[in-house]
Amino acid sequence: MASLVRMAEYRARPGFVQFERTELSQLLALYAVRVADGDWRDYAIDLCPDQAVFSVFRHTLDRPLFTIAKGARNTGWVVRSGGRELARSRCLADVLAVLVQKPQQLV
Repeated sequence: MASLVRMAEYRARPGFVQFERTELSQLLALYAVRVADGDWRDYAIDLCPDQAVFSVFRHTLDRPLFTIAKGARNTGWVVRSGGRELARSRCLADVLAVLVQKPQQLV
């Protein structure tokens, strides 16, 4: 016997902001280059209702050197270091250009 399923219960509910595959590929490609240079050693990904954050660490137990945040509802990207905002743009490549520089040039 067939059973009735309400589709409204299974439709996508407002959830967390997520990285798309191309965005994550760009982030991990930059991360790989900086790990090879010896500048970065660890990363973390946090998914929240209002933003998705990719954090980069020099040492695992330290605070993040940089956080790259994707805002909800297409509000754009932000790169922060400590309490400072280093870059803001609607394009990921624009904010990642700031991190391509060596750390001495950023501080």
